[in-house]
Amino acid sequence: MTTRPVTFPRAQGWLRWALVAVPMVAAMPRADLRTWLLIGLTLVLSIPLLWIHDARVRPLTMALPLAVIASTGALWVLLPSSWASVAMFSTTFFVVLRQSTLPIVLAVALDVAAITAGAARYDVWKGALSTYAVLAVIVLMGLNRRARLARIEQTELALARAQTANEEHARAAALAERTRIARELHDVLARSLAGLALNLQGARLMLVRDGASPDAVAQIERAQTLASEGLAEARKAVAALREDAVGVERAIADLLAAYRLDSGARADLEIKGEPRDLDPSAGTALVRAVQEALANTRKHAAQAEVDVTLHYAKGSVELTVADRQGRRPPAAPAAGYGLRGMGERVALLDGRLESGPGEDGWRIHLTVPA
Repeated sequence: MTTRPVTFPRAQGWLRWALVAVPMVAAMPRADLRTWLLIGLTLVLSIPLLWIHDARVRPLTMALPLAVIASTGALWVLLPSSWASVAMFSTTFFVVLRQSTLPIVLAVALDVAAITAGAARYDVWKGALSTYAVLAVIVLMGLNRRARLARIEQTELALARAQTANEEHARAAALAERTRIARELHDVLARSLAGLALNLQGARLMLVRDGASPDAVAQIERAQTLASEGLAEARKAVAALREDAVGVERAIADLLAAYRLDSGARADLEIKGEPRDLDPSAGTALVRAVQEALANTRKHAAQAEVDVTLHYAKGSVELTVADRQGRRPPAAPAAGYGLRGMGERVALLDGRLESGPGEDGWRIHLTVPA
């Protein structure tokens, strides 16, 4: 299983971490042994928050923010005048914004437990009511922001689909014009060359029958060869005009866009190397592999994130499709017809196909000469 390189944290990651680290630093002057332990634990747990939403292991993504909320809540109970509540509520906001229902419920429960424990410890129930209200506002803000981001993403997907439809209409119009040109070319050029080749064949036979010189016969044979080669090239040109092949990158990107729209999950394409034109059989094998992999993901791991890597190497093209289920899937008892067909298609190209469970999902890797 290939590992993804560690990337530099994004601005959102730095903000998420700063809202935890700064209150911890501010609480240090008044800390005793217990609170020092909580501050140190929180700072250690906060470091992965820089990349938490880029993590591929879902249990880790769920557990770390909840652990930060628990540690900052405990610190707030011990030091009620500290800024620990800022760290607790900000982490709750990001959980509401990004996580599923279960982590959100657990985060809110931890917040309520910390507020209740603090109110009981210091007998400040009136102040606790305002803190509960602050928690409710933060949760509502997170849900509202989450819904807005979802609407923006759906709008972008709808625009992408509309743009794809417009491009398909333009491509269909261009294909119709090219088909007309191909038909005219076939009627005028291809038939003329075919007639010329037949006439040269008859002339050669007549020269041989009448005992013409070998040079004359050779000249006719060369002319016939040129006519035959010209006919073959004309047929290739007609075939090329009639086809409107879509690039492999574009075809895979369209499949991933459809998957994102259907499932709402992330699906990314990474291209390595210098893209180049591929043989139609190789391109078809790559596109069909992605199509089959996405179909299996929809069937066995709905809403799983998908990473597709297309690597143009020297003399070959490598394709990797990995879904991120958050767990190691069980091995399939037997390959389905889709995987068998994919393997047969790759074998005809003298390529290699590997498929099986990875660390956190199913992985397909194939290499075809190109």
